Amino acid sequence: MSAPQTQSASTFSIADFLHHTLHALDLNFNARQTQQLLDYTALLQRWNRVFNLTAVRDLEGIARLHLADCLAALPAFQRAAPRRLLDVGSGGGLPGIVLAIGLPETEVHLIDTVQKKCAFLQQTCGSLALRQVSVHHARVESLQDAAGFDCITSRAFSDLPLLVQSTRHLLAADGQWCAMKGQHPADEIAALPPDLAARIEALQVPGLDAQRCLVWLQAQTSDRPESRAAFP
Repeated sequence: MSAPQTQSASTFSIADFLHHTLHALDLNFNARQTQQLLDYTALLQRWNRVFNLTAVRDLEGIARLHLADCLAALPAFQRAAPRRLLDVGSGGGLPGIVLAIGLPETEVHLIDTVQKKCAFLQQTCGSLALRQVSVHHARVESLQDAAGFDCITSRAFSDLPLLVQSTRHLLAADGQWCAMKGQHPADEIAALPPDLAARIEALQVPGLDAQRCLVWLQAQTSDRPESRAAFP
């Protein structure tokens, strides 16, 4: 499959870019999901002018560095098929909003400590009719959820040990973390608690020549010695 080609700012088409990116990743989005992605991109760019949701300002940069990056992780989340997912430090909705669009049957929760970012997330969920998404303006350490999440993800929240420490009380039995990273975070993995098994899944982001990976983490127990093999 051919990767989308870089276009000049005057000719860049977000619709064409998304079409090629979805095709390259073998993601089958229906017309509603595709429109949700387009509308989300427009909202992110518009709100970013005032609320500084991301340092990337131009439309092509948002598409290539943010949307494609999150879409590249989506097939792995689809295989995992979480029932309830928490995106920690969701910011402008990356990856939470993108995952919610691609996982319409998953209950998605977004949490951030910055009120203006949560306001954007609330507005976006309303505009895109993402009824399965809840937004929390809070520190994740103070969040309480009796049901627990079977997948906790983060793209830019913290290093792995702090992510685990801050969210372990929210992880359901047999749940797992899935952190989006650039290069293989060997030092972070070495600093994790000894009861956690880690698996690295390399990602190829269409049109982006940069290292990306997912780090899957799951607690090992005496009755589940092969927990590494249980990862999606």
